Amino acid sequence: MSRPKVYVLDSYHPAGMALIARHADVVRWDDPRVANWREDADGLMVRLTTLGEAEFAAARRLKAVLKQGVGVDNIDLAAAKRHGVIVCNTPGVNSEAVAEMALTLGLCAGRRVAEMDRELRKGGRVQRDRFLGHEAGGRRVGIIGMGNIGTRVARKWHAAFGAELIGYDPYVPADHWPDIPHRRAASLAELLREADILTIHCPLTEETRHMIGAAELALMQPHAILVNAARGGIVDEAALCDALRDSRIFAAGLDVFEVEPPTTETTPLLSLPNVVCTPHAAAGTEETQARSAEVTAQSLIDILAGRPPQNRVA
Repeated sequence: MSRPKVYVLDSYHPAGMALIARHADVVRWDDPRVANWREDADGLMVRLTTLGEAEFAAARRLKAVLKQGVGVDNIDLAAAKRHGVIVCNTPGVNSEAVAEMALTLGLCAGRRVAEMDRELRKGGRVQRDRFLGHEAGGRRVGIIGMGNIGTRVARKWHAAFGAELIGYDPYVPADHWPDIPHRRAASLAELLREADILTIHCPLTEETRHMIGAAELALMQPHAILVNAARGGIVDEAALCDALRDSRIFAAGLDVFEVEPPTTETTPLLSLPNVVCTPHAAAGTEETQARSAEVTAQSLIDILAGRPPQNRVA
């Protein structure tokens, strides 16, 4: 019996590659043959590659696409369904790493770590009173999205800093987080008005695209910090840039951008001193990448062997 043909379109941790190679013939992202995946791929493993109607229509043998991570906005799920292709993700695997990065970005933005680091590297003497930040203790932390990652972020802010937590998620029941001290905001506007730190942990959908725009940023306090480790399109970058330049909010910590990878040509946010940036790297730990790659590979192995798909999204 011939082995299935699997194409890995984005770089994957060696742990996942070793696992899938034991069960399938594999073509890697750095192999020139990868360009021909539409001809004979039985399965795909992806991270950031975009898959749309044209790709699914051309891939006649394709049975399943496995997406490392939880976000699937780079895959046209409706097109996958039309062409009978199973799409699964790996929710929860990277939750701890992303939550850690969200906390880190909030702390670094609040204490102006990146600004002082840049000044020190210039070689001059840093005038410390020009870089006063805000303490984390006892702050009001507003959390948009109360799922796996939002829950971990909430626990960290409360346990480490005694933060007053305000949750907002219209899709979870009122008794969610029974063991986490918090209160629920009745509306997004209520949360924005009260939060000292706003941290975003919801998926990018048509409903959430530019959910944080000029009107929403105008509700926030001048000392507020915005953290986005979810998806770039949730925040209107032009509006955020204006708010930061005009000191209408204090700072931002961003791991995601509307155009990725971000450059100074695609977003002026990179030129602002009160922005801490990372390149969509929140899940970038050795532990998470190994674990997530193995889960992705095993899920695809199961589907190609005829076993029921796990975490199916299409």
